[in-house]
Amino acid sequence: MNSSDTLVSSLWDGLVAFLAQGLTGASWWQVLIAALVMTHITIASVTIYLHRHSAHRALDLHPIASHFFRFWLWMTTGQVTKEWTAVHRKHHAKCEREGDPHSPVVFGIKKVFWQGAELYRAETKNQETLDRYGHNTPDDWMERNVYTGHSVLGVALMLIIDVALFGALGLSVWALQMAWIPITAAGIINGIGHWWGYRNFEATDASTNISPWGIVIGGEELHNNHHTYPTSAKLSVKPYEFDIGWLYISILQGLGLAKVKKLPPKMAFGDVKPVADEKTLEAIIANRYEVMAGYAREMRAACQRELDGVKARSADTAVLQAARRWLHRDDDKVPADIKPQLAQARAEHPVLEKMVTMREELRALWTGTNATREQLAADLQAWCRRAEESGIAALRDFSIQLRSARA
Repeated sequence: MNSSDTLVSSLWDGLVAFLAQGLTGASWWQVLIAALVMTHITIASVTIYLHRHSAHRALDLHPIASHFFRFWLWMTTGQVTKEWTAVHRKHHAKCEREGDPHSPVVFGIKKVFWQGAELYRAETKNQETLDRYGHNTPDDWMERNVYTGHSVLGVALMLIIDVALFGALGLSVWALQMAWIPITAAGIINGIGHWWGYRNFEATDASTNISPWGIVIGGEELHNNHHTYPTSAKLSVKPYEFDIGWLYISILQGLGLAKVKKLPPKMAFGDVKPVADEKTLEAIIANRYEVMAGYAREMRAACQRELDGVKARSADTAVLQAARRWLHRDDDKVPADIKPQLAQARAEHPVLEKMVTMREELRALWTGTNATREQLAADLQAWCRRAEESGIAALRDFSIQLRSARA
Protein backbone atom coordinates (compact mmCIF):
# COMPACT_ATOMS: atom_id res chain seq x y z
CA MET A 1 0.00 0.00 0.00
CA ASN A 2 1.51 3.32 -1.04
CA SER A 3 1.49 6.51 0.99
CA SER A 4 -1.49 7.88 -0.89
CA ASP A 5 -3.57 4.82 -0.05
CA THR A 6 -2.42 5.02 3.54
CA LEU A 7 -3.51 8.64 3.77
CA VAL A 8 -6.92 7.88 2.27
CA SER A 9 -7.33 4.95 4.64
CA SER A 10 -6.40 7.08 7.62
CA LEU A 11 -8.79 9.81 6.58
CA TRP A 12 -11.54 7.26 6.11
CA ASP A 13 -10.88 5.70 9.51
CA GLY A 14 -10.93 9.15 11.07
CA LEU A 15 -14.22 9.99 9.39
CA VAL A 16 -15.78 6.74 10.55
CA ALA A 17 -14.57 7.37 14.10
CA PHE A 18 -15.89 10.93 13.97
CA LEU A 19 -19.30 9.80 12.72
CA ALA A 20 -19.38 7.15 15.41
CA GLN A 21 -18.52 9.33 18.41
CA GLY A 22 -17.87 12.90 17.29
CA LEU A 23 -15.26 15.18 18.80
CA THR A 24 -16.08 14.16 22.37
CA GLY A 25 -15.76 10.41 21.90
CA ALA A 26 -18.63 10.06 24.36
CA SER A 27 -20.35 6.73 25.00
CA TRP A 28 -24.11 6.41 24.49
CA TRP A 29 -24.92 6.99 28.15
CA GLN A 30 -22.71 10.07 28.27
CA VAL A 31 -24.51 11.39 25.19
CA LEU A 32 -27.85 10.73 26.89
CA ILE A 33 -26.79 12.68 29.98
CA ALA A 34 -25.57 15.55 27.81
CA ALA A 35 -28.87 15.57 25.91
CA LEU A 36 -30.90 15.69 29.12
CA VAL A 37 -28.74 18.52 30.48
CA MET A 38 -29.21 20.52 27.28
CA THR A 39 -32.97 19.99 27.21
CA HIS A 40 -33.12 21.05 30.85
CA ILE A 41 -31.27 24.26 30.00
CA THR A 42 -33.90 24.83 27.32
CA ILE A 43 -36.72 24.33 29.82
CA ALA A 44 -34.99 26.71 32.26
CA SER A 45 -34.65 29.28 29.47
CA VAL A 46 -38.36 29.04 28.64
CA THR A 47 -39.60 29.32 32.22
CA ILE A 48 -37.14 31.97 33.41
CA TYR A 49 -36.73 34.13 30.32
CA LEU A 50 -39.82 33.70 28.13
CA HIS A 51 -42.40 33.01 30.80
CA ARG A 52 -41.54 34.75 34.07
CA HIS A 53 -39.39 37.57 32.67
CA SER A 54 -40.82 38.45 29.25
CA ALA A 55 -44.50 37.47 29.45
CA HIS A 56 -45.24 38.39 33.08
CA ARG A 57 -42.43 40.79 34.04
CA ALA A 58 -42.08 38.98 37.37
CA LEU A 59 -38.32 39.57 37.32
CA ASP A 60 -35.74 41.66 35.51
CA LEU A 61 -32.75 39.96 33.90
CA HIS A 62 -29.27 41.34 33.39
CA PRO A 63 -28.41 41.67 29.68
CA ILE A 64 -25.84 38.89 30.03
CA ALA A 65 -28.51 36.44 31.22
CA SER A 66 -31.21 37.55 28.80
CA HIS A 67 -28.86 37.41 25.78
CA PHE A 68 -27.73 33.91 26.75
CA PHE A 69 -31.34 32.70 27.03
CA ARG A 70 -32.31 34.30 23.73
CA PHE A 71 -29.36 32.75 21.90
CA TRP A 72 -29.91 29.32 23.44
CA LEU A 73 -33.62 29.33 22.60
CA TRP A 74 -32.83 30.44 19.04
CA MET A 75 -30.68 27.36 18.59
CA THR A 76 -32.78 24.82 20.48
CA THR A 77 -36.35 25.90 19.68
CA GLY A 78 -36.31 28.62 17.04
CA GLN A 79 -38.82 30.53 19.17
CA VAL A 80 -39.12 34.31 18.83
CA THR A 81 -39.55 36.21 22.10
CA LYS A 82 -42.30 38.49 20.83
CA GLU A 83 -44.32 35.60 19.42
CA TRP A 84 -44.10 33.41 22.52
CA THR A 85 -44.84 36.34 24.82
CA ALA A 86 -47.84 37.50 22.81
CA VAL A 87 -49.41 34.04 22.55
CA HIS A 88 -48.96 33.40 26.26
CA ARG A 89 -50.36 36.76 27.31
CA LYS A 90 -53.39 36.14 25.11
CA HIS A 91 -53.83 32.75 26.79
CA HIS A 92 -54.14 34.50 30.15
CA ALA A 93 -56.37 37.27 28.80
CA LYS A 94 -58.77 34.84 27.12
CA CYS A 95 -58.20 31.82 29.35
CA GLU A 96 -60.54 28.97 28.44
CA ARG A 97 -62.82 31.24 26.46
CA GLU A 98 -63.17 31.85 22.76
CA GLY A 99 -59.84 33.29 21.63
CA ASP A 100 -57.63 31.24 23.97
CA PRO A 101 -54.91 29.97 21.61
CA HIS A 102 -54.54 26.53 23.23
CA SER A 103 -57.28 25.73 25.72
CA PRO A 104 -58.42 22.12 26.29
CA VAL A 105 -61.82 23.58 27.17
CA VAL A 106 -62.06 25.14 23.71
CA PHE A 107 -60.19 22.60 21.56
CA GLY A 108 -60.36 19.42 23.63
CA ILE A 109 -57.54 17.72 25.52
CA LYS A 110 -56.50 15.41 22.68
CA LYS A 111 -55.94 18.23 20.23
CA VAL A 112 -54.02 20.39 22.68
CA PHE A 113 -51.90 17.50 23.92
CA TRP A 114 -50.99 16.12 20.50
CA GLN A 115 -51.18 19.27 18.38
CA GLY A 116 -50.36 22.00 20.87
CA ALA A 117 -47.31 23.10 18.90
CA GLU A 118 -49.44 23.50 15.77
CA LEU A 119 -51.94 25.62 17.70
CA TYR A 120 -49.08 27.80 18.95
CA ARG A 121 -47.61 28.24 15.46
CA ALA A 122 -51.01 29.12 14.03
CA GLU A 123 -51.47 31.86 16.60
CA THR A 124 -48.02 33.35 15.90
CA LYS A 125 -49.27 34.13 12.39
CA ASN A 126 -52.06 36.29 13.83
CA GLN A 127 -50.67 39.82 13.50
CA GLU A 128 -53.39 41.24 15.73
CA THR A 129 -52.19 39.00 18.57
CA LEU A 130 -48.59 40.13 18.10
CA ASP A 131 -49.55 43.80 17.97
CA ARG A 132 -51.83 43.69 21.00
CA TYR A 133 -49.92 41.36 23.32
CA GLY A 134 -46.31 41.50 22.11
CA HIS A 135 -45.32 44.85 23.61
CA ASN A 136 -42.12 45.42 25.62
CA THR A 137 -40.20 42.62 23.93
CA PRO A 138 -36.67 42.87 22.43
CA ASP A 139 -36.26 44.98 19.30
CA ASP A 140 -32.48 45.32 19.12
CA TRP A 141 -30.16 44.56 16.18
CA MET A 142 -29.80 40.88 17.09
CA GLU A 143 -33.56 40.43 17.29
CA ARG A 144 -34.25 42.16 13.98
CA ASN A 145 -31.36 40.69 12.00
CA VAL A 146 -30.73 37.27 13.54
CA TYR A 147 -33.47 35.81 15.74
CA THR A 148 -36.69 37.01 14.12
CA GLY A 149 -37.16 35.50 10.70
CA HIS A 150 -34.06 33.30 10.87
CA SER A 151 -35.08 30.54 13.25
CA VAL A 152 -34.03 27.91 10.70
CA LEU A 153 -30.44 29.10 10.97
CA GLY A 154 -30.49 28.64 14.74
CA VAL A 155 -31.77 25.07 14.76
CA ALA A 156 -29.43 24.24 11.85
CA LEU A 157 -26.49 25.52 13.87
CA MET A 158 -27.61 23.31 16.77
CA LEU A 159 -27.72 20.32 14.44
CA ILE A 160 -24.16 20.98 13.29
CA ILE A 161 -22.96 21.36 16.87
CA ASP A 162 -24.69 18.15 18.00
CA VAL A 163 -23.23 16.09 15.14
CA ALA A 164 -19.79 17.61 15.68
CA LEU A 165 -19.87 16.77 19.38
CA PHE A 166 -21.50 13.34 19.30
CA GLY A 167 -21.26 12.02 15.75
CA ALA A 168 -24.23 10.11 14.41
CA LEU A 169 -25.84 10.06 17.85
CA GLY A 170 -25.95 13.84 17.57
CA LEU A 171 -28.87 13.43 15.18
CA SER A 172 -30.87 11.79 17.95
CA VAL A 173 -29.81 14.50 20.41
CA TRP A 174 -30.99 17.17 18.01
CA ALA A 175 -34.31 15.39 17.40
CA LEU A 176 -34.88 15.19 21.17
CA GLN A 177 -34.12 18.89 21.53
CA MET A 178 -36.55 19.81 18.77
CA ALA A 179 -39.34 17.68 20.31
CA TRP A 180 -38.77 18.67 23.94
CA ILE A 181 -40.69 21.96 24.10
CA PRO A 182 -43.60 20.85 21.86
CA ILE A 183 -44.09 17.85 24.17
CA THR A 184 -43.48 19.39 27.59
CA ALA A 185 -44.73 22.96 27.16
CA ALA A 186 -47.27 22.81 24.33
CA GLY A 187 -48.59 19.36 25.18
CA ILE A 188 -48.20 18.73 28.89
CA ILE A 189 -48.43 22.22 30.41
CA ASN A 190 -50.99 23.75 28.04
CA GLY A 191 -52.95 20.50 27.88
CA ILE A 192 -52.63 18.40 31.04
CA GLY A 193 -52.11 21.55 33.13
CA HIS A 194 -55.71 22.56 32.39
CA TRP A 195 -57.24 19.11 32.56
CA TRP A 196 -55.78 16.89 35.31
CA GLY A 197 -54.01 17.39 38.65
CA TYR A 198 -54.60 19.01 42.03
CA ARG A 199 -55.63 22.57 42.80
CA ASN A 200 -54.42 24.70 45.69
CA PHE A 201 -56.67 27.59 44.69
CA GLU A 202 -60.04 28.06 43.04
CA ALA A 203 -58.67 30.19 40.23
CA THR A 204 -61.27 31.34 37.70
CA ASP A 205 -59.98 28.81 35.15
CA ALA A 206 -59.42 25.05 35.26
CA SER A 207 -55.64 25.20 35.77
CA THR A 208 -54.09 22.41 37.82
CA ASN A 209 -50.79 21.55 39.44
CA ILE A 210 -49.55 18.42 37.68
CA SER A 211 -46.98 17.64 40.36
CA PRO A 212 -45.86 19.32 43.59
CA TRP A 213 -42.23 18.87 42.48
CA GLY A 214 -41.52 21.15 39.55
CA ILE A 215 -38.28 19.70 38.24
CA VAL A 216 -38.66 18.10 34.80
CA ILE A 217 -40.48 21.11 33.31
CA GLY A 218 -38.65 23.74 35.32
CA GLY A 219 -41.40 24.42 37.86
CA GLU A 220 -44.14 24.87 35.25
CA GLU A 221 -45.76 21.75 36.70
CA LEU A 222 -47.20 24.11 39.36
CA HIS A 223 -49.65 25.57 36.85
CA ASN A 224 -52.60 26.27 39.16
CA ASN A 225 -50.29 28.29 41.41
CA HIS A 226 -49.13 30.25 38.37
CA HIS A 227 -52.64 31.05 37.14
CA THR A 228 -53.56 32.19 40.64
CA TYR A 229 -50.52 34.48 40.96
CA PRO A 230 -49.39 35.01 37.34
CA THR A 231 -46.97 37.86 38.06
CA SER A 232 -45.05 35.93 40.72
CA ALA A 233 -41.47 34.87 39.96
CA LYS A 234 -41.91 31.90 42.29
CA LEU A 235 -44.42 29.18 41.38
CA SER A 236 -44.35 27.08 44.56
CA VAL A 237 -46.55 28.21 47.48
CA LYS A 238 -46.89 25.20 49.79
CA PRO A 239 -44.11 23.84 52.04
CA TYR A 240 -44.14 20.51 50.18
CA GLU A 241 -43.86 22.09 46.72
CA PHE A 242 -40.55 22.62 44.92
CA ASP A 243 -39.95 24.95 41.97
CA ILE A 244 -36.52 24.36 40.45
CA GLY A 245 -36.97 27.42 38.24
CA TRP A 246 -37.14 29.52 41.40
CA LEU A 247 -33.90 27.90 42.59
CA TYR A 248 -32.17 29.03 39.39
CA ILE A 249 -33.67 32.53 39.69
CA SER A 250 -32.38 32.76 43.27
CA ILE A 251 -28.89 31.81 42.07
CA LEU A 252 -29.04 34.39 39.28
CA GLN A 253 -30.19 37.01 41.77
CA GLY A 254 -27.32 36.12 44.08
CA LEU A 255 -24.93 36.64 41.15
CA GLY A 256 -26.47 40.00 40.33
CA LEU A 257 -27.96 38.69 37.05
CA ALA A 258 -31.62 38.90 38.06
CA LYS A 259 -33.89 41.03 40.22
CA VAL A 260 -37.16 39.58 41.48
CA LYS A 261 -40.07 42.02 41.29
CA LYS A 262 -42.95 40.06 42.78
CA LEU A 263 -43.68 36.94 44.85
CA PRO A 264 -46.94 35.27 45.92
CA PRO A 265 -48.68 37.25 48.67
CA LYS A 266 -48.41 35.77 52.13
CA MET A 267 -51.14 36.49 54.61
CA ALA A 268 -49.94 37.88 57.92
CA PHE A 269 -51.67 37.52 61.27
CA GLY A 270 -51.47 39.49 64.51
CA ASP A 271 -53.62 40.03 67.55
CA VAL A 272 -57.30 39.28 67.14
CA LYS A 273 -59.23 42.52 66.73
CA PRO A 274 -62.52 42.99 68.62
CA VAL A 275 -64.19 43.59 65.26
CA ALA A 276 -62.95 43.33 61.70
CA ASP A 277 -62.19 46.76 60.22
CA GLU A 278 -61.17 48.22 56.86
CA LYS A 279 -57.57 47.06 57.34
CA THR A 280 -58.84 43.53 57.95
CA LEU A 281 -60.93 43.82 54.79
CA GLU A 282 -57.87 45.00 52.84
CA ALA A 283 -55.83 42.01 54.03
CA ILE A 284 -58.60 39.54 53.18
CA ILE A 285 -59.13 40.91 49.68
CA ALA A 286 -55.40 41.03 48.94
CA ASN A 287 -55.09 37.40 50.03
CA ARG A 288 -58.51 36.19 48.88
CA TYR A 289 -57.22 33.06 47.17
CA GLU A 290 -55.40 31.99 50.32
CA VAL A 291 -58.48 32.85 52.40
CA MET A 292 -60.70 30.69 50.21
CA ALA A 293 -58.15 27.87 50.24
CA GLY A 294 -58.28 27.94 54.04
CA TYR A 295 -62.06 27.92 53.96
CA ALA A 296 -61.96 24.94 51.58
CA ARG A 297 -59.87 23.03 54.14
CA GLU A 298 -62.50 23.73 56.77
CA MET A 299 -65.24 22.51 54.44
CA ARG A 300 -63.41 19.27 53.73
CA ALA A 301 -62.89 18.77 57.46
CA ALA A 302 -66.59 19.42 58.11
CA CYS A 303 -67.50 16.83 55.47
CA GLN A 304 -65.18 14.36 57.16
CA ARG A 305 -66.77 14.99 60.56
CA GLU A 306 -70.20 14.41 59.06
CA LEU A 307 -68.88 11.28 57.39
CA ASP A 308 -67.44 10.00 60.67
CA GLY A 309 -70.86 10.45 62.24
CA VAL A 310 -72.73 8.49 59.58
CA LYS A 311 -73.74 5.02 60.75
CA ALA A 312 -76.60 4.46 58.33
CA ARG A 313 -76.78 3.34 54.74
CA SER A 314 -73.77 3.16 52.45
CA ALA A 315 -75.62 5.59 50.17
CA ASP A 316 -75.22 8.28 52.84
CA THR A 317 -71.51 7.55 52.96
CA ALA A 318 -71.18 7.84 49.19
CA VAL A 319 -72.94 11.22 49.20
CA LEU A 320 -70.67 12.60 51.91
CA GLN A 321 -67.57 11.25 50.21
CA ALA A 322 -68.58 13.10 47.06
CA ALA A 323 -69.19 16.21 49.17
CA ARG A 324 -65.76 15.97 50.77
CA ARG A 325 -64.15 15.87 47.34
CA TRP A 326 -66.28 18.44 45.50
CA LEU A 327 -68.30 20.67 47.84
CA HIS A 328 -65.49 23.20 48.27
CA ARG A 329 -65.08 23.61 44.50
CA ASP A 330 -66.76 26.34 42.48
CA ASP A 331 -70.02 25.18 40.92
CA ASP A 332 -68.76 25.45 37.33
CA LYS A 333 -65.85 23.10 38.16
CA VAL A 334 -68.10 20.34 39.53
CA PRO A 335 -69.04 17.52 37.10
CA ALA A 336 -72.74 17.52 36.24
CA ASP A 337 -73.28 13.97 37.52
CA ILE A 338 -71.90 14.96 40.95
CA LYS A 339 -74.14 17.98 41.52
CA PRO A 340 -77.22 15.97 42.62
CA GLN A 341 -75.12 14.32 45.34
CA LEU A 342 -73.89 17.70 46.56
CA ALA A 343 -77.43 19.02 46.65
CA GLN A 344 -78.47 15.97 48.68
CA ALA A 345 -75.57 16.44 51.09
CA ARG A 346 -76.52 20.07 51.65
CA ALA A 347 -80.19 19.20 52.15
CA GLU A 348 -79.49 16.45 54.67
CA HIS A 349 -76.64 18.11 56.57
CA PRO A 350 -77.39 21.65 57.82
CA VAL A 351 -73.75 22.24 58.77
CA LEU A 352 -72.64 21.77 55.16
CA GLU A 353 -75.48 23.92 53.85
CA LYS A 354 -74.50 26.70 56.24
CA MET A 355 -70.84 26.53 55.27
CA VAL A 356 -71.62 26.72 51.56
CA THR A 357 -73.93 29.70 52.12
CA MET A 358 -71.36 31.49 54.26
CA ARG A 359 -68.65 30.83 51.69
CA GLU A 360 -70.63 32.63 48.99
CA GLU A 361 -71.36 35.51 51.35
CA LEU A 362 -67.65 35.81 52.13
CA ARG A 363 -66.77 35.75 48.43
CA ALA A 364 -69.18 38.64 47.85
CA LEU A 365 -66.75 40.91 49.72
CA TRP A 366 -64.51 41.08 46.65
CA THR A 367 -66.87 40.15 43.83
CA GLY A 368 -69.32 42.98 44.56
CA THR A 369 -68.65 46.12 42.52
CA ASN A 370 -71.15 48.69 43.81
CA ALA A 371 -70.54 48.64 47.57
CA THR A 372 -68.33 51.24 49.21
CA ARG A 373 -65.29 50.36 51.31
CA GLU A 374 -67.21 51.27 54.45
CA GLN A 375 -70.15 49.08 53.46
CA LEU A 376 -67.86 46.12 52.69
CA ALA A 377 -66.21 46.50 56.10
CA ALA A 378 -69.65 46.48 57.74
CA ASP A 379 -70.54 43.38 55.68
CA LEU A 380 -67.37 41.67 56.90
CA GLN A 381 -68.23 42.50 60.51
CA ALA A 382 -71.71 41.07 60.03
CA TRP A 383 -70.27 37.94 58.40
CA CYS A 384 -67.92 37.36 61.34
CA ARG A 385 -70.74 37.86 63.80
CA ARG A 386 -72.96 35.31 62.04
CA ALA A 387 -70.10 32.85 61.74
CA GLU A 388 -69.24 33.05 65.43
CA GLU A 389 -72.88 32.74 66.45
CA SER A 390 -73.60 29.85 64.07
CA GLY A 391 -72.79 27.12 66.57
CA ILE A 392 -70.37 25.60 64.05
CA ALA A 393 -66.88 25.39 65.54
CA ALA A 394 -65.15 25.51 62.14
CA LEU A 395 -66.91 28.76 61.21
CA ARG A 396 -66.24 30.31 64.62
CA ASP A 397 -62.53 29.50 64.52
CA PHE A 398 -62.19 30.66 60.91
CA SER A 399 -63.85 33.98 61.70
CA ILE A 400 -61.59 34.58 64.69
CA GLN A 401 -58.58 33.92 62.50
CA LEU A 402 -59.86 36.39 59.91
CA ARG A 403 -60.11 39.07 62.61
CA SER A 404 -56.37 38.64 63.19
CA ALA A 405 -55.48 39.17 59.52
CA ARG A 406 -53.06 41.98 58.72
CA ALA A 407 -52.39 43.71 55.41
